[in-house]
Amino acid sequence: MHFKPIGGPAAWQGKRLFETHHWPMHLTAADLDELTAAADNTAALPLAALSRENFELPQLAPKLASLQTELEEGSGAILIKGYDVERFSAKDSERVFYGLATHLGTAVSQSSAGDIVFNVRDEGYQTDDAKTRGPNTSKRLSFHTDRCDVIAFLCLQQAISGGENQVVSSVAVFNQILSERPDLLQVLTQPFYYKRHNVDAGNADAYCQQPIFSFCESRFASAFLRVLIDRAYVDDNTPEMTPSQKEALDFLEAVCERPSMHVEFRQEPGDILLLNNWITYHRRNAFQDHKNIARRRHLLRIWLAMPNSRPLDRAFLANYGAIEAGALRGGMKPIVE
Repeated sequence: MHFKPIGGPAAWQGKRLFETHHWPMHLTAADLDELTAAADNTAALPLAALSRENFELPQLAPKLASLQTELEEGSGAILIKGYDVERFSAKDSERVFYGLATHLGTAVSQSSAGDIVFNVRDEGYQTDDAKTRGPNTSKRLSFHTDRCDVIAFLCLQQAISGGENQVVSSVAVFNQILSERPDLLQVLTQPFYYKRHNVDAGNADAYCQQPIFSFCESRFASAFLRVLIDRAYVDDNTPEMTPSQKEALDFLEAVCERPSMHVEFRQEPGDILLLNNWITYHRRNAFQDHKNIARRRHLLRIWLAMPNSRPLDRAFLANYGAIEAGALRGGMKPIVE
């Protein structure tokens, strides 16, 4: 297959992301008043019942709608500053964050329990605990994508030190690999095995296969989670990873690691980060945290299916449930009892 470099605003490298007109966006005092009023007016409703129709944001909603375009057609990464964590309790912030997210997309489940808002913090689980996943530890994570169109984070409080965010354009990574090792790009467009996540108990499939880089109707899309790939290839029920596959994955990660390719910043309390998983990878550094869980680094996370999302290759159907542009897709299937 013959590939060409991809142009456009999604192909940013390093600190050029900070030069985009949407970085950062600032909430105004009027925006915060609208969020407060919407939270108060829907206080009797469960989170799952919130919608853009009942969580009314007359002035802020058009601003959020414009971010849909930037996430899909622009840089794929947006930082929103100015949310006042002192104004709301953690529980109220969950409502405000979820209500705000309804004006961007549709939340999908992040676990077999059907969680639509996930608490990102070190829960102190043992390494062999089935509930352990990267976001609820304090360790450094590798560059990856999550199983949704857009991932949203709201920072409630930060760690003592560390925990910086790093974001890289997967479009720029594709271009770099094309320039330096086009032979490995051919490997990365072929299917890799992924093992079912240990918290994805509602999924009947033990494995899926999907490429790292793909195109559908000329639209680029990349999905990457090395930990699930590695788990699949050490399993007795799958073939061994080939040397060329390992070299390709290692080179991709090495490109992401280059300071010229990614950006690093610290999400401060009140910062909301939005990332399009199809054109960016993200990770966070290890951090030193408080022993008291009430004072630990704490982010809220929502997985969103977007109404203006791109079409996907059929290889993603098993893992995402739908591949059509704008489809409700991604997330984890809740267990039906």
